[in-house]
Amino acid sequence: MHSEKQLPCWEEKIKKELAYLEEISQKRELVSTEFAEQPWLMINGCRMLNLASNNYLGYAGDERLKKAMVDAVHTYGAGATASRLIIGNHPLYEQVEQALVNWKKAEAGLIINSGYNANLGIISTLLSRNDIIYSDKLNHASIVDGALLSRAKHLRYRHNDLDHLEALLKKSSMEARKLIVTDTVFSMDGDFAYLEDLVRLKERYNAMLMTDEAHGSGIYGKNGEGYAGHLHLQSKIDIQMGTFSKALGSFGAYVVGKKWLIDYLKNRMRGFIYSTALPPAILGAMKTAIELVQQEPERRSLLQTHSEHFRKELTYYGFNICGSRSQIVPIVIGENEKAMEFATRLQKEGIAAIAVRPPTVPENEARIRFTVTALHDKKDLDWAVEKVSIIGKEMGVI
Repeated sequence: MHSEKQLPCWEEKIKKELAYLEEISQKRELVSTEFAEQPWLMINGCRMLNLASNNYLGYAGDERLKKAMVDAVHTYGAGATASRLIIGNHPLYEQVEQALVNWKKAEAGLIINSGYNANLGIISTLLSRNDIIYSDKLNHASIVDGALLSRAKHLRYRHNDLDHLEALLKKSSMEARKLIVTDTVFSMDGDFAYLEDLVRLKERYNAMLMTDEAHGSGIYGKNGEGYAGHLHLQSKIDIQMGTFSKALGSFGAYVVGKKWLIDYLKNRMRGFIYSTALPPAILGAMKTAIELVQQEPERRSLLQTHSEHFRKELTYYGFNICGSRSQIVPIVIGENEKAMEFATRLQKEGIAAIAVRPPTVPENEARIRFTVTALHDKKDLDWAVEKVSIIGKEMGVI
């Protein structure tokens, strides 16, 4: 008689971990979505108001970006076929980087394949074992992972607590290579970094300052150049990173700074050197998005109006929105199971909004993360707030 086959040790451990994630309501599943007329989408055949998208200005479905992508494919083909340092540096790359530099008022710029790879690559290239990284505790995971990969000493200061940051800086040698890094718009709380104070601290303690404009690019500044541009601080920030995948409606990321910095990254950043270049279609969309975002400030104004209204209404009903001042508007629920139930009930009412759970947010701070776009209108947002408030009262959140 044959005994039941025993699972390998590694397989058993992984399956136990998956079961534990399910037990604590942290297991993730992919859900198939189809876009209907914006800002609506279809999930499992049900039409829902999309309050979960980073398509802040509505450019992801813009016909002009679509045409630019098709034109690029016809001219340059479907794929780049090699890294940029071999034969993948087709002319569109240089056109986009020049447009980027002009837009951001920088000396030089570099396109990188994704926001995650950008943060991972920039930080791990510029810092090493004997250096120090000071990172806001609510920074994106890609910043944290870049710090870990660099092997530098990684010190996380309390969120937007400049006194804590300065206390950490005081303990370091003035000669040590130091990097202060922060999101400009925090992706889970929707608040802003205190950039003016960070500039003063980096100058006082001889540090570099890096900002991640993933949720600020396209939205803030006279020409949508980002939150640093809005505060007229671009020349004071050493490394500015951002993405094209949110307000700019496409894909990929960028970094701008001094020419020597960009030259160094081209020669030392492994994620750039050893990655195949982006498809020409993506570059076509990037170039058009940079042009459009400067030509259409009314989209930014509309987004700000919608966001302010949505925040005001949720606050009126008593929701904790984490001090949000942007288009990212969370409501804190608390327990993972409760947040999941809240999101499920929203979907039944026709609202697509996602429950965000640890480790993305701190323990016992699971939340529903709403994102407002220029595509919404006041009527849709008021309808959504009414549904959210009813569920909130019934579940004891407010």
